[in-house]
Amino acid sequence: MQSSSKGLLTQVTQFWNLLDDLAESNPESYRKFIQQQLAQGSQLPADPEPQLCLQTRILKPKEKVLFINLCQWKRIPAPQSTSHPVPLSVGRPEDISEASDVYTVIDVAYNPGVLQAAGKDQGKKDQLIRMAMQCIEEQLQYTLSYSYHITKSRIKGSIQRMKHNLMGIQADATDLRGKMRKELTLEQIRSSTVSNPHHFPQLLLPKDQVSSKAGCLIEEISSKDIPAEMKKPAHELKIVADQNEKPLKIELKVELPGVNSVSLCDLSVSGDDLLIEVSEKYRLHLNLPESVDTEMTTAKFIKEKATLIVTMPLV
Repeated sequence: MQSSSKGLLTQVTQFWNLLDDLAESNPESYRKFIQQQLAQGSQLPADPEPQLCLQTRILKPKEKVLFINLCQWKRIPAPQSTSHPVPLSVGRPEDISEASDVYTVIDVAYNPGVLQAAGKDQGKKDQLIRMAMQCIEEQLQYTLSYSYHITKSRIKGSIQRMKHNLMGIQADATDLRGKMRKELTLEQIRSSTVSNPHHFPQLLLPKDQVSSKAGCLIEEISSKDIPAEMKKPAHELKIVADQNEKPLKIELKVELPGVNSVSLCDLSVSGDDLLIEVSEKYRLHLNLPESVDTEMTTAKFIKEKATLIVTMPLV
């Protein structure tokens, strides 16, 4: 133990000596290096910024309502390129009771650039959501329903709760600072500064710490790992009015070729949108033209025509 501590102290001392030499021999490179470290350090206290909240369900091990807070956070590294896996961080699940409601909240953080690149592209946004859900399944051994809808609020709970949760995951890694120092050997510093004085070595977490399932500090998921894109089925939506032309209800007919049972259809209706999903086959998400009464909404499946009919009375 003493010898390893002595060796580490020697490396740190040699590292500072190299920096001193660099400051004398190449002040400009030294200045850039210090600025880079300060810039990176200034981002660490930043709070995660909620972007959207989606509601779905945990199916296994125990069925319950699940809210997933999707946020951007400067602590999460950006992907190295468009062909590299996307880093993300998953917080601990928190079970919350409010009056008669019991639900679970999980926070998921991406690098800001990842979410900004998706922008208003619903296809890319849906892909990021599915990647987050897959990561939750793998990390927590859950089975989720991939039927979801985006809530009106961007976050379930508070930003401080979210930050505390995500920070707790990072704090779980054992002596990360020590591991990071051990990764930065004197030879790496010397070869980097000599071969390219304008590029300085970065302190990187060991790979086994980055993607460890036990801690889930930061998980990297490739877009090719997520479930295949599902087809948007043919459908017809209309508003049914009474004899005085007063709107009464919304009727939606959805054609689902190849589906022979209503049990395969997963339907979710909120006040202003609707989601129908058939596992690995179809997905239809619609914003409704009027607010509907979700409690009075009904659905029936016509097996002979493979058609689902959803009737939604207006509020």
